Amino acid sequence: MSDPEVQTTLDARGLFCPEPVMMLHNTIADIDIGNVVEILATDPSTKRDFVKFCSFLGHEMLASEETDGEFRFLIRKMSDD
Repeated sequence: MSDPEVQTTLDARGLFCPEPVMMLHNTIADIDIGNVVEILATDPSTKRDFVKFCSFLGHEMLASEETDGEFRFLIRKMSDD
């Protein structure tokens, strides 16, 4: 299955908690409902933080993968926060 079309990419590589989540919050606020943001990160805590972010704010985690210590997430905005 192929990835959905990504409208925005957020590069949070090299940043540590809480910066990636703060950046994601700002990015989600700036995109339209239904759009997909791709996040690239290196902080292992993003695996937990982004799942909680989606659960708490009602967004959809479409993908979460790790390759050689780099994490990639796809999140669809489902509502205005």
